[in-house]
Amino acid sequence: MITFTCCLIALIVGYFTYGKFVERVFGVDPSRVTPAFTKQDGVDYIPLPTWKIFMIQFLNIAGLGPIFGAIMGAKFGVASFLWIVLGSIFAGATHDFLSGMLSLRHDGESLPELIGRYLGNNFKQFMRGFTVILMILVGAVFVAGPAGLLAKLTPEYLDATFWIIVVFIYYILATLLPVDKIIGKIYPLFAIALLFMAVGILVMLFINQPPLPEITDGLSNTHPGGLPIFPIMFVSIACGAISGFHATQSPLMARCMKSEKYARPVFYGAMITEGIVALIWAAAATYFFHNNGMEENNAAVVVDSITKEWLGAVGGVLAILGVIAAPITSGDTAFRSARLIVADFLHMEQKTVVKRLMICIPMFIVAIGILLYSQKDKDGFDMIWRYFAWSNQTLAVFTLWALTVYLVKEIICDNLDSRLIHDGGMFYLYFCSSGRVWSFLRFFSTFGATSYIDRFRDLLSLEKKESIKKAGLHLASLFCRYCSSELKHLYAFLTGLFLPGRSD
Repeated sequence: MITFTCCLIALIVGYFTYGKFVERVFGVDPSRVTPAFTKQDGVDYIPLPTWKIFMIQFLNIAGLGPIFGAIMGAKFGVASFLWIVLGSIFAGATHDFLSGMLSLRHDGESLPELIGRYLGNNFKQFMRGFTVILMILVGAVFVAGPAGLLAKLTPEYLDATFWIIVVFIYYILATLLPVDKIIGKIYPLFAIALLFMAVGILVMLFINQPPLPEITDGLSNTHPGGLPIFPIMFVSIACGAISGFHATQSPLMARCMKSEKYARPVFYGAMITEGIVALIWAAAATYFFHNNGMEENNAAVVVDSITKEWLGAVGGVLAILGVIAAPITSGDTAFRSARLIVADFLHMEQKTVVKRLMICIPMFIVAIGILLYSQKDKDGFDMIWRYFAWSNQTLAVFTLWALTVYLVKEIICDNLDSRLIHDGGMFYLYFCSSGRVWSFLRFFSTFGATSYIDRFRDLLSLEKKESIKKAGLHLASLFCRYCSSELKHLYAFLTGLFLPGRSD
């Protein structure tokens, strides 16, 4: 339990330390008027209480991932604990905070529009289609999952098909109605159920003191199927560490936030909270696998067993409702986000119901087609989930690229002084662009931080548009040269760490 406890404390400390640092690097301005007031329309741009925004954001991003993903990721051993902690603090929460702040600064713009600002118009057009497809996949995936769980809790005649219809009708209403009518009213109740579940499991973990892996045991891979930690674990535990889907949800709350000073509690804090939920379920799943073996591949079975054993009948029902609420509240906002993305690039106002229906009807028809396929084909759901998992993490890459360009263009370009560099601005820049902590050290030792920064200073001092282009080309060239010399070293490192005994 020592490693688990330390990881839990690290997540909390990370919010108050690294979260504060990221906030300072971005430059939060509480006096700036937010889009909730400048573009208030009574539908999507509505000032809401901060506590309610936090609840909505938390539920938006906390789908099946931090529960089901953490359960399956727990099979990899203590490495899952470390990935949840490091991923949440340095990657996921930073990713969510910066994407949310960027939307705040640009009138609540959707993610594709934000990416287009910093990666170019061609990339924006690609991201419009890519993101909408991802949102529809998320919506479809998060219909089948909770419907199946609800079917297990209700009489046989209320089967999965019935609950799919009910959940989908709810999605339609939540997508079309103003954000304060359904989402703003029921999300706090769902959040209470989800947080009750997490706190209940956490308390029982400390009471029962189950045997959990310790970091002193090493990072050995304990997966029964022999799947490699890299990259499988990082894809399995996505929503509990870093998820591109989150960046599509942040603009929804950016349109409702009263002041920038609440951005860190809402965006960074919600992701840290999700990381805590993922850590708790990874620990609980480890206990389950220790007692029952690792042959179980249905995360819902693990959830049902743990909640009934530790929380009793009533507590178990509340916990299951929390687990059901999480994907439902991600699915409805996925469709809502898709509507707003389409509305943004079509420049179509959303005050009137007719305009909203013009966007939603084709979108729901596509989603229904995906659902029918997933129900007809026994492997359909797994196929959809694989595409969702890949596109979700790919979207995170695109978002981090855009955030990196923003940091170079708006932060480093305007504050090229040694104090900022030594404060860690360049560390964050490279951390985001590479995603590998160990590569950072080799990168800077190879090229030298001083010469790297000086080269950027020279390039960025030229005519603005041309300077950014040249700086980007220089970064790309530098990165390519770096990769060509380091790939073999990185491959050897990874295979030696995660695949001991492999000779090829």
